[in-house]
Amino acid sequence: MHYMNAAKNRKGFTLVELAVVIVIIGVLAAFGVPRFLKSVERSKAAEAFSYLAAARSAEERSQARNGTYESDITKLDIQFSTPKYFTVGTVSAGASGSLEDSWTLTLTRVGASSGYGAYTVVFTNDGYDSTNSTIQAIPDINPLGQ
Repeated sequence: MHYMNAAKNRKGFTLVELAVVIVIIGVLAAFGVPRFLKSVERSKAAEAFSYLAAARSAEERSQARNGTYESDITKLDIQFSTPKYFTVGTVSAGASGSLEDSWTLTLTRVGASSGYGAYTVVFTNDGYDSTNSTIQAIPDINPLGQ
């Protein structure tokens, strides 16, 4: 009878119960954290793609007005803010070797990138350049999933 009263008055958790909860939280974190970091990095890469798409549109407008692509990115009428996690390279002549009919622009990832390293995203007058973009080798974070 004395043992039953002691069991009814018991408050708190046993060490085994706490250990089980900690193990469950650890297993959930082991699966959840990498997926979370991958999705965060993918959204940062998507920002680079959006910026480069805006730059491409602005370059096309410049080419239509002036007959040549603009070499200075700051002179373009880009309707998109500069990416926070990437350095913007300089516009250079593309495959033809002349800014009159081709251009290329590279964004390079800077800072901590969840273990993916410093990758690049390259756009040309034809759009996304999968051949020269190093993000192409990281399909986990490539917004195009290629």
